Parts: sequence; C-alpha cells; structure tokens
Amino acid sequence: MPKICYADKKFNSKSRTVIEHANAIIEDYQSQGLTLTLRQIYYRFVAAALIPNSQKEYKKLGSIINDGRMAGLIDWNAIEDRGRNLNTIPAWSNPADIIRAAANGYAIDLWEGQEYRVEVFVEKQALESVIENAAQPLACASYACKGYMSQSEMWRAANRFKNYSERGYKSVIIHLGDHDPSGVDMTRDIDDRLYVFGAKVKVERIALNMDQIEKYDPPANPAKLTDTRANDYIALHGDESWELDALEPSVLHKLIQDTIRKYMDVDMFDARKEQQEEERKQLDNVSEKWYDIQENLSKEKSDE
Repeated sequence: MPKICYADKKFNSKSRTVIEHANAIIEDYQSQGLTLTLRQIYYRFVAAALIPNSQKEYKKLGSIINDGRMAGLIDWNAIEDRGRNLNTIPAWSNPADIIRAAANGYAIDLWEGQEYRVEVFVEKQALESVIENAAQPLACASYACKGYMSQSEMWRAANRFKNYSERGYKSVIIHLGDHDPSGVDMTRDIDDRLYVFGAKVKVERIALNMDQIEKYDPPANPAKLTDTRANDYIALHGDESWELDALEPSVLHKLIQDTIRKYMDVDMFDARKEQQEEERKQLDNVSEKWYDIQENLSKEKSDE
C-alpha cells in the first residue's frame, strides 16, 4: 500500500486525529475489497459524529486528507476519482499472455434459461464501483446514470429489454438513488420513459428509501428548494433529504445481491458457472501449451 511522501507538512493534533480516523475507515473499506471516494470518507465522519454535515466541513476534510497523502500518511491507492479515468490500449508480451488473459475474461451467459434479466442502475457515478462489485459476481450488468438518464442511453436500454422480451425473458431494473426531490423522481422517470419506448420492465427502487433512513439514520441535508420537484417532495417527506453515499458499502452490497437473487434460479446459475470454469480451464491449458503449438506451427510452415 503506497504511502509516499512528496511534501514535508506539519499537522496539529486535531488534524493528526482526522488522518488516523481516515486511515481506520480506509482499512475497513480495503478489507471489503473496496476503494473509497472522498465523499464516502466524509459521510463516515459525519455518521460517526466526528464532524458536522456541511459543505465547509467537507472541504476542510478534503484539504486535510490531501495534505496527509502528500505527507505520506495516507495510502495513495485508497481514494479514487471515479469521474476521471485514463483509457489505455492493452499490449501483450507474447500470444500465450493474451490467451491466458482471454481465459480469465472468458464468460458464457450465466442467465441463459432464467425467467428474468436483471440490471442494476445507480444515480451517481461516485458509487459505480460499489454497485459493480455487488452486481458483477452475479453476472448482472450495472450502469451509472449520472443523474437523469440521457435519452440516447434510455433508448438503447429500451431496445435491450425489448430484445430480452422477444427471447422470452422478463426484465427488471434495480434502481438506487438519493432520497431528495430529483433522486426519488428518477425512479419514476426511468419507468415512464422505458414505457414510451415500448419496453416492458419492472423498475424496483431498493435505495435510498425511508425505511432505510429510519434504520440507518444517515446524515440529513436540507431539501433543495430550487429543485422544481421540491414542493411535491416536501409534502410527502418533509424538508430534509439524504444521499445514497451515506449508506455503508457493505449495506448496499448485501441489499443489491439479495434483490438480484430474488429473480434468480440459484441452482441453474451455479451449474452454468461450473460450465464456465471448466471452459476457462481449457483455455488455460492452451496458453500453457502455447510454445508447443508454436513449434508445431513452425514445423508445418517449414514443411510447406
């Protein structure tokens, strides 16, 4: 875990305590195989009543954590910016390597023969990897909508679900979003626009809902009064709102996987998974014997 010092910085006792708490949160997330965003760290601080819930405190925490990373006190790999990523071009040392990589990535349709097709949609890109970590082991596609889903992507999704229907599947979208005027409305918007495009899809909102707010007591924010949906929201839920990021990743992970399994024949899924593993082993054997194959190909060429 790289803690690399790039700048000599002095910290007072309060800032050192903040860095210690941040490292404890980071270690907990890493033990779950998760990488954090700064906002997720912030909400862990707020939920533990270590700091007030305000934009000023968020910026202050970000500044301390940034200085802590520069001073070599916080792991550089522990926090990621999910909105900015480098697109790379893969390269291989030899053909055996790409066959080995193909074996690791080889997948069959694990949902073939099931009654349902399930996809997981999340409002926020910042939670994309959390959602993906829950959905991927169960071979479910996941998508970060980045707010209201674009018309182009909604149309593509509708066509995808119509294709599932033509093949005899029922379609389900599991949706997660903030509990605020727009976040709640986004679930309705997905349902309505898919219907307009002729797709029959069950849209199930699993978070963030009032029962979870009552159970987990995440920190509240004022409902945004400038949102055109604020009046209807306040009439139903009051003048507070809550962000999905405030729920522990482990809670979201379990919630997503439990919901996916509701729509899955687990025995059928496991049998398909065993078939996939067997076929991956066959590809692995090819990669291990690549140099023998290469030698035989060279002999055949020289015999021509």
